Amino acid sequence: MISLKRIYSIAGLSVVVLLLGVTALTSWYTVDESEQAVILTFGKVNEGISEPGLHFKMPWPIQDVEKLSKETFSLQFGYEQKDGQVVEFPDETKMITGDENIVLADLVVQWKITDPGSFLYNSEDPELILYNGTSAALRSIIGSTKIDDALTSGKAQIEAEVRDLLIQLIDRYDIGISITAVKLQDVELPNEDVRKAFTNVTDARETMNTKINEANKYRNKRTQEAEGEKDALISRAQGDKAARIEIARGDVAKFNALYQEYKNSPEITRQRLVLETLDQVLPGTEIYIMKDEGNTMKYLPLRPLDQKQTPPVTQEGSGN
Repeated sequence: MISLKRIYSIAGLSVVVLLLGVTALTSWYTVDESEQAVILTFGKVNEGISEPGLHFKMPWPIQDVEKLSKETFSLQFGYEQKDGQVVEFPDETKMITGDENIVLADLVVQWKITDPGSFLYNSEDPELILYNGTSAALRSIIGSTKIDDALTSGKAQIEAEVRDLLIQLIDRYDIGISITAVKLQDVELPNEDVRKAFTNVTDARETMNTKINEANKYRNKRTQEAEGEKDALISRAQGDKAARIEIARGDVAKFNALYQEYKNSPEITRQRLVLETLDQVLPGTEIYIMKDEGNTMKYLPLRPLDQKQTPPVTQEGSGN
């Protein structure tokens, strides 16, 4: 019979072998390039491992290791795509815009695990928290955006604002997740009748804007033409004003010169003015001056002899 002492020895040796085997098997672990790990010491997060390769730790149950992926995950909000089929969830995506219209909005959030310890132990379901945070951020931004911007040119701005707000929320929750991108998929009206009515309103608005632009263009054209005509009239008036001023100055100078001659020889100047006036009133005539005794004496021929003769005009006077 085997002695009791030998049984104890075999049992002790088996325990030692078992402990050595457990130690050997649980003291070494590998981390793949697509993985990251976190070391737990008696269940408490100790450190994170991100370098790939073979690593050593204290044997179980002193230390344990949890591995997580480094890949980028996608959260589909408002729809689900599997095997090429898209299933929509309109109840989740229905929300009110800032001008009290209803739209359906869905998006994709790309995220990564950047803190394995926080991801594993700071919350029971970090992905659910991310989903609820995405819903809250999107509804908040859509709720302060007008429907025209949400359906047309404001999508990029909505994406940026949702991303910034979601990052703030996730940082506050401290669940070990980082947001890398937010992509707004669709923003649309809830049914065909509403979409048609909105399209009609949009078309009417575009037509109104077109008419307003055409009217403004015509107004600007007519205003420019009127300004041009005004400038032309002012320019002509200024030219006429300058011409009249110069004519008046010439008349004044002429009058002053004539007045000076009149002061020097009043009788001669008077007769000269009479003759010049007759020449202006009756152009092309020959002037004759009659002496008192009735004899005719022609002098001061004002026209060349080769010009056609016209009936004479006589003036009686007391010439010497």
